Amino acid sequence: MDIKDKNLVQGIDTVIVRVNDLEQSMAWYQDKLGFTTVWSDQQMKLVILDTRGAVSITLWQTDQKIESHKDTASFPIFKTPDVNSLYEHMKSQGVVVEPIIRDEYVAYFVFYDPDGNILEACQALN
Repeated sequence: MDIKDKNLVQGIDTVIVRVNDLEQSMAWYQDKLGFTTVWSDQQMKLVILDTRGAVSITLWQTDQKIESHKDTASFPIFKTPDVNSLYEHMKSQGVVVEPIIRDEYVAYFVFYDPDGNILEACQALN
């Protein structure tokens, strides 16, 4: 029997984002993106955040240096109904953002959390 027939993989549960300061990062994701805490474990140094979508974000503290390179890193892309408003909000909050890129299908921009993790926001255009 093929694995597709067994339905053993049923989507993505969470995306791990490594951070150096769990408390600082948790506050940033809550304040800047409006995410709320679903579960936390101070001993494991992780927190799971509700993204208001099917997939959560898990912030997990590490003592290692975090290095993200846009051309090689995996990163989450957040869906938005209004890329312009989100872009202006992020800029007004002092978040490092790159310019909005548009084509006939999408408008999106890259932004960074306090550890330099790459994040993206995307709006599908009709």
